[in-house]
Amino acid sequence: MKIENIKDVEGFFKVVDECKGRVELVTAEGDRLNLKSKLSQFVSLANIFSNNAEIPELELVASEPEDIERLMQFMING
Repeated sequence: MKIENIKDVEGFFKVVDECKGRVELVTAEGDRLNLKSKLSQFVSLANIFSNNAEIPELELVASEPEDIERLMQFMING
């Protein structure tokens, strides 16, 4: 799933932490990073804040249907 314009980065990672299964970020090179890993979150945040405080677009893969719903609700409701 592609998600765009994440303005609440802290809230986004809180939702990712609440997910039951794996949530992976697919990089432009096709690599998959486990976003439930604090190290991956730290690296992602460092990269984001080197550019700006907003995530323009991400491609995510969630392993559990309820996690997809949780992420979609975050995007809809903020």
